[in-house]
Amino acid sequence: MIFEGNCWVFGDNIPTDALVKSRYVFEPMEIMAKHVLEDLDPEFPLKVRPGDIVVAGRHFGQSSGRAIATKALRATGIGCVVAESFARTFYRNCFEVGLPAIEVGGIKALATAGTPLRVDLASGVVTDVATGRARGGSPADPFLVDMLYAGGLIALARQRKELFT
Repeated sequence: MIFEGNCWVFGDNIPTDALVKSRYVFEPMEIMAKHVLEDLDPEFPLKVRPGDIVVAGRHFGQSSGRAIATKALRATGIGCVVAESFARTFYRNCFEVGLPAIEVGGIKALATAGTPLRVDLASGVVTDVATGRARGGSPADPFLVDMLYAGGLIALARQRKELFT
């Protein structure tokens, strides 16, 4: 799984409430997507494009374990999320809803806003397309990659159930 797009860079310790405010969680997903990360970068929900890549520092997605935050982020059309580290529940939620995520130490040293990146989930390598500079991270577990190929946890469960019926 390889993703390529321009990156949006965010800092450390970004909570799920900064991804999507509580007041939007009962709105339709297309409304929620119009407010994702707006307090940290008001341009993000207006200018994010399908395939773009979110880059963040340490402990991205901390606080609540609400999967709605990962669903709203995915609804913006981004290709994947790259962070120095994730809150564990957020990381699992990404894969469960079909949003690719990868941990790469020092990623913010490689990426600045607008940098075109290529993310190879299988190898764990993120490359600045313009300069060729790269950083290696932790490749996603094969089970999690299977989950992504299936379209998320529910799709994977359905797929595997069909194998046994």
